[in-house]
Amino acid sequence: MKKTTLLLSALSILMLNACKNVGFEKTKSGLEYKIFNQGSGEKLEHGDFVKFQYKLTYKDSSVMNSYDFMPVYDQVDSVGRFHDFSEFLTKMKVGDSAVCYQYFDTLQKGSQYGVPPYMKKGDKQQMTIKILSVFKNKDGKASRDFAVDDYKAEIDRYKVKEMTAIEKYLSLKSIKADKVNNSVYVQVEQQGTGKQADSGQLVGVKYNGYSFEGKYFDSNIDSTKQFSPHGLDTFFFVAKQEGAIQGMLEGITVFKKGGKGKMFIPSSMAYGPQGSPPAIQPNQNLIFDIEVVEVKDLPKAPQGTMPPPPPPTGGN
Repeated sequence: MKKTTLLLSALSILMLNACKNVGFEKTKSGLEYKIFNQGSGEKLEHGDFVKFQYKLTYKDSSVMNSYDFMPVYDQVDSVGRFHDFSEFLTKMKVGDSAVCYQYFDTLQKGSQYGVPPYMKKGDKQQMTIKILSVFKNKDGKASRDFAVDDYKAEIDRYKVKEMTAIEKYLSLKSIKADKVNNSVYVQVEQQGTGKQADSGQLVGVKYNGYSFEGKYFDSNIDSTKQFSPHGLDTFFFVAKQEGAIQGMLEGITVFKKGGKGKMFIPSSMAYGPQGSPPAIQPNQNLIFDIEVVEVKDLPKAPQGTMPPPPPPTGGN
């Protein structure tokens, strides 16, 4: 915690200095940036994979802060993406920090990813980054493979952090829930008396989905709890196989038809670092109120044909 605080404090100082726009350079696309040489590590080169932390700020509000979650990985390109920090990565080395500004007008003209929906004409947003590690081709092993190994280790550490946060929440709320398939906590309020929602069964549920702060993002029970309006049809998926987020696929197996309860799902078993903006933030743990209204065998396909897909999945 102390290390993270110190890093964020350092970034705050960089941002204050950057506001003066002293000593800034420009990339080919017009991206304004300034590198703060703080490291003596290896230089980033075309083809390397780099591990870094970053913070994206718009009008003094934090849009994304990887320090709250886990580091980010990217490949160093000789040119970089248009109007993006990747344009100047080859000028950095491990330990360096940088600040840059993206402008709405420039992004609108040439970015293949478009413009963030919260930005308007004339706006700009600021990004600060801190280079943590670089992965190079070495001893016959590709830089990508080194990065993947490191990413998996970070994911494992982050999963522990997520589960610890969920366990703390359950303890504070005095909620008794069991860990299912070592991946999601489930509170069974009513077991159900019908068919078990085993792996491979077609399961239909009614649900409310919301954050740990109590903010609803979706429902097929109450339309007022939907971020994006849709019908209230039963949500169908195949237990432990497909059709829903991984946490729901795993957690549903403890229920029978008629069962009710809550699922406490870590982001790594939900929408992960991408989230589902703007309704679900990156790396956001989720809660679902669940009622199992249907459990049945998947229809058997005639021999030599592909089985039919499950019914439409509603809004989730």
